[in-house]
Amino acid sequence: MRLTWYGHSAFRVEFGDTRLLIDPFLTANPKWDGDWEGPAEGVTHVLLTHGHDDHIGDAAAIGKTNNAQIVGAFEVCQYLAEQGAGNMNPGNHGGTVDCGTFTVSFVNALHSSASRATGTVVYLGNPLGLVITPKDDKVLYAMGDTGIFGDMALVNELYAPAVGLVPIGDRFTMGGKQAALACNRYFDFGAIVPCHFGTFPLLDQTPDTFLAALGETASKVVLPEIGKPFEV
Repeated sequence: MRLTWYGHSAFRVEFGDTRLLIDPFLTANPKWDGDWEGPAEGVTHVLLTHGHDDHIGDAAAIGKTNNAQIVGAFEVCQYLAEQGAGNMNPGNHGGTVDCGTFTVSFVNALHSSASRATGTVVYLGNPLGLVITPKDDKVLYAMGDTGIFGDMALVNELYAPAVGLVPIGDRFTMGGKQAALACNRYFDFGAIVPCHFGTFPLLDQTPDTFLAALGETASKVVLPEIGKPFEV
């Protein structure tokens, strides 16, 4: 499985012939100095954890240009359909949707979900964590924006994810200590990729607190360079 991080929570994920984007916050992302067209090249699916503008990002434009299938909460899909994106695969907590070469299971995330892109705050359903299960590769858990919660143990019991995309920036998500506790107590990740840090001044700027709190598990952390593909 090959991943590319574009800063914040935006990832490109490749396995087999599958190309997908998670939370494609690209155009307005201060950590990414490119456009959205490069990361979206060949992408067939766009996966969204929730409706905040720093996660929906360029999803509508990608959906309209590539006809990429948008996978997310019902309200998020409806909102993007109203913007002209036409290929939707909606779901909600507890459900799993078939995406051909992989499935996406929707699990809890402790956060909120709305957009103000149109000038008015629009409620966009509940936030989600996304468990991506390829037919022939590792299970990946994109936690989305979340605090720690005890039912993460059920996520591990149900899906046994091998790769975790873990928010660590504090204030709006888990900080480093909570995120480390979540990884150590509830999961047995083979690879841990921290995200949602350093993008804006309000967030923790480095993964240092997270790495220190992980202890020995820090050896499983992958700290990617923005825009550089890496294998997990």
